[in-house]
Amino acid sequence: MELIRGLVNLRPSHRGCVATIGNFDGVHLGHQAVIGQLALQSDALSVPSTVVTFEPQPREYFSPNDTPARLSRLREKLQALRRYAVDRVLLLRFDQRLATQPADAFVEQVLVQGLGLRYLVVGDDFRFGRGREGSFASLRAAGERHGFPVVNMSSFQVDGVRVSSTAVREALAAGDMQGAELLLGRPYRICGRVAHGDRRGREIGWPTANLHLHRRRSPVAGVFAVEVFGIEGEPLRGVANVGTRPTVGGTRTLLEVHLFGFSRNIYGEHLNVDFLHRIRAEKRFDSLEALKTQIAADGAAAQEFFDQLDRHD
Repeated sequence: MELIRGLVNLRPSHRGCVATIGNFDGVHLGHQAVIGQLALQSDALSVPSTVVTFEPQPREYFSPNDTPARLSRLREKLQALRRYAVDRVLLLRFDQRLATQPADAFVEQVLVQGLGLRYLVVGDDFRFGRGREGSFASLRAAGERHGFPVVNMSSFQVDGVRVSSTAVREALAAGDMQGAELLLGRPYRICGRVAHGDRRGREIGWPTANLHLHRRRSPVAGVFAVEVFGIEGEPLRGVANVGTRPTVGGTRTLLEVHLFGFSRNIYGEHLNVDFLHRIRAEKRFDSLEALKTQIAADGAAAQEFFDQLDRHD
């Protein structure tokens, strides 16, 4: 999959494609349905498929202090799009210039001159351009003028629930990991590189791999049973905490993963952590001894979850 960073890096060879536009936060089943439709047209027209997306996401630009928890940072989003066989991603920086660009100018500059569009598919609620003035109707009219069809994908539903990034966030916030997995088509995953911590976990007998979240807000919080991919022996099972570690005076939200029966040095390794089951919310304990007792109980609860999983297989 080719990543094109900004219009300035578009080349004549990028002209002639089918495309879709959106945030694609989480790359859930609704997004996957759009990508599937794109792939069909890509094959039919023998041209590449292109996803046009934005960084930061528009709402993060307009309301940086009141933005929803990010399901996937850019690296995670690109990994997911690659998994679903997207040929190219055009990544546009969402800044003042793009925020104030008229909808017609966006169509002309990006879709017509930049991509030489042959086919466009968007979600049924897609809006774009200055003041969200662009709509599906205006896109379809532009497509008629410039010679490319515009198709909208109606809402994708699972068990009567509209699949959306908001619905995934709500499931994760409620600790409903199975519900989130149903909407995503896979377990919820956070990726990151193992960083050095304060070694407090090792001191109390529960060494952890520490990952920085690289997002303003985490969509998950608490203690979870997890599976980890990216290192030899995968998947490796463990218990993870996402939070600020109030018992030891922490302030920064961190993902800490303890892997069962694992002792190798993995500093600097890039891990993929799948969240399968929430055990409890994060809480502050009165002493390190009380915290240590609870961590042991959390580990036992995670082991029991995996034992039940194995019995049902």
